[in-house]
Amino acid sequence: MAMNLRSRAAILAALVTFVVGWGSACAEDVPLITGEHWTQSSEQLKKAYLVGMANIVLLETTYHAANPPSDAQSVIPRLPKGLKGQTLDSVREALNSWYAAHPDQLKRPVVETIWFEMVVPGLQKNK
Repeated sequence: MAMNLRSRAAILAALVTFVVGWGSACAEDVPLITGEHWTQSSEQLKKAYLVGMANIVLLETTYHAANPPSDAQSVIPRLPKGLKGQTLDSVREALNSWYAAHPDQLKRPVVETIWFEMVVPGLQKNK
């Protein structure tokens, strides 16, 4: 779906407002969501996390639409390719299943699990 200039400007304005409002938060202030957090969260909260990630990918894709980064410069172009055919619910269910099958990996970040257990295999399958 193509976005018009007004939509892009609104998204960019919202992002700038968020960043300015966030203030001086450092990377260490932002928690890295792990399997421990994931398995203790409600299904609604899990879906909200995935929607947030999807919105970041959409924002980056929209921002770089005229000059997209290469695969070597960013993971953003590879995420949609690797997750092709997936839905928020299928990703949520796959994460639930993966962490249930790997209770010794609960300290593993959710984003890492998505990348190595879904995106990378999806890239191989969706070549």
